[in-house]
Amino acid sequence: MFGQNHQQNQHVMMNGAQNHQRYMQMGMANKFQQPASQHPHGQQQHHSHSQQNNHVGGHSGMGHQHTFSSGTMSNVTPNFTPNNLHSGTTNNNHIGLGENVSEHWQQQLQLAAEARAASSTPHRHCRKEGVSRVSKGPVEASPEHSPRAGNDEARNRPTISEEIRRQDWDAMDLSGQGLRALSPSLFSDYKFLGKLYIDNNRLTRLDSSLGRLRVLTHLDASNNQLREIPEEIGMLVNLKSLLLFHNRIQSLPSEIGYLHKLEMLGVEGNPLEEYLKEEIIRSGSKALVTHLRENMEAGTAPNGRDWHILDETSAPDTLSVLSYNILCDKYATASQYGYTPSEVLSWNYRRNIILDEIKDLDADIVCLQEVDQERYNEFFRRELAHQDYRGFFSPRARAKTMADKEARFVDGCATFYKSRKYILLDKHVIDFANTAINRPDMKGEHDVFNRVMPRDHIAVVTFFENRATGSRLIVVNVHIYWDPAYEDVKLVQVAIMMDQVSRLADRWAKHAPCADKTAFRHAELDGEASLTPAEESQDEPAPSQEYSSGTHIPLLVCGDFNSGDKTGVHDLITQGHVSHDHADLANHSYGNFTRDGMSHPFNLKSAYNDELIFTNYTPTFSGVIDYIWYSSNALQVRGVLGNVDLAYLRKVPGFPNHHFPSDHLALKAEFAVKSARKEIKAVEAKFGPQKERRD
Repeated sequence: MFGQNHQQNQHVMMNGAQNHQRYMQMGMANKFQQPASQHPHGQQQHHSHSQQNNHVGGHSGMGHQHTFSSGTMSNVTPNFTPNNLHSGTTNNNHIGLGENVSEHWQQQLQLAAEARAASSTPHRHCRKEGVSRVSKGPVEASPEHSPRAGNDEARNRPTISEEIRRQDWDAMDLSGQGLRALSPSLFSDYKFLGKLYIDNNRLTRLDSSLGRLRVLTHLDASNNQLREIPEEIGMLVNLKSLLLFHNRIQSLPSEIGYLHKLEMLGVEGNPLEEYLKEEIIRSGSKALVTHLRENMEAGTAPNGRDWHILDETSAPDTLSVLSYNILCDKYATASQYGYTPSEVLSWNYRRNIILDEIKDLDADIVCLQEVDQERYNEFFRRELAHQDYRGFFSPRARAKTMADKEARFVDGCATFYKSRKYILLDKHVIDFANTAINRPDMKGEHDVFNRVMPRDHIAVVTFFENRATGSRLIVVNVHIYWDPAYEDVKLVQVAIMMDQVSRLADRWAKHAPCADKTAFRHAELDGEASLTPAEESQDEPAPSQEYSSGTHIPLLVCGDFNSGDKTGVHDLITQGHVSHDHADLANHSYGNFTRDGMSHPFNLKSAYNDELIFTNYTPTFSGVIDYIWYSSNALQVRGVLGNVDLAYLRKVPGFPNHHFPSDHLALKAEFAVKSARKEIKAVEAKFGPQKERRD
């Protein structure tokens, strides 16, 4: 294995056989690491030569010696010679050669010839690299995986899943060993591998678990007996080089279309279908990958997400809420989502899937993030009106400084509600940057001007009353800044939000009751819909409920927080306070926040209780960053929408795709409004056997 900085000759490659003795003589024994024993966060453990001899392939016992355990490798045979090659073709005569042959294809022929010539050399890649010493430190994330600061429009996330362990080597050379099989543990225990060489063996298939090597950039499986490539190859979206020279492959899975970073797809020496071969000869690997991606079929849709019932107790006053970052059209670019077919990425394709999903989930309250003004006015507002939804929208603060022509493409937050069930009593927009710079305690703070003010995110706060029961409800819809290099800014934004919500709640606790809700109902319909006979004859609505303080009003806080469960944002919301010296604040200064700490008076819990596997799913990040928080003293969770079908995800490297129109999941939860006269025991989301499937 060798590090990312191998151009400086600071790397080491792990091989599987006799060359290990040479490294031992060079005093390298104590430098090799046992991958299965690595730990996160860059911890390094050095192991002896005897340990390395037993654990190159994981727990199945793949080692450096020529004697392998039957659980990992079997039938080791002598190395190939040129006459032993098992390829589909034996020469370079192809249809269409001549003026239409690209420079890329000429390069491919050269690589194929080199692979053929070196077929009898074991560990040829390790030898070629001329490794002499181990890199000095753990491999750092490559630039394409590193968070980028400064580009506010980019929709980046914390990259590379935490389960990918940092190593001081990242390549494995198992070439020329005559291997007939590879243990699946090679792919499950060595997820950190950046380069894998399994060429010049006698492999007839690659296990589907190959798809677990999510950070792999180079894979060489040339000079084997492969007849097909598993569909899970599409999970390796970081691949730049996929060499399959001299095998027996006739067709390529359409999932190769996901490999948008692929620069070299080596297929020479295979009896490949004619149209595929012609495409790569004339136009190169990238053109073929694009062709496969753009012609990719939708495939089988996943099973519906389960609805998890947490409490079946009857309740007179219930409500449901949906929170969904729909992926703004201007952010849905090929540079951000190169693995997604262009048609699937287009707004015309995605909008109808989003709309159908909102209709199907049929929540009382819908909180959407990344909605721009044009889509709100011309699509969502119009279409959702047919489902009895009325809405309120606010763009991010920058829209105030723009002409109308440009402002209509600025995204923001939109909150919709069922107008037959709720009356909108009041609304408020929290502009984080403007609020910060106008706080007396933050005046003159350089970090406020340099870090908080340039981020123009907002929160939309709405205040409702249930027409029938008279209960009132505060709903916060928010989108927090994304960049993991600005955890302090995220925390300040949420602290400002909770401070403002607390003030609003205290004011709304004194809000006058609705005098005539029936008249209010007729007036609010505004000609867009008519009352049904049942609604016309229903009982007189209950009087407005009164609340002694703002914390007694039921509260929902929904949105994309771009923060995991080990962050200051999560701590502040769930614990109600964070100290002035919280790690996320680093050495920055934010007035009273960094002098006295931050707090809020609400008892907030997540409806999901951290049970979801992810709410945001891309090749470089998968995690929970979207939430529905609720005030546990006033609401009780009754049910939540569950995870995506796990079997479906094994061949899907990221969203959006044909079935999921955004890189975020829609979250839905149902609540019972607690009676002021009777406390209901809180129930936390523990996904049990009681569930219903939403097909």
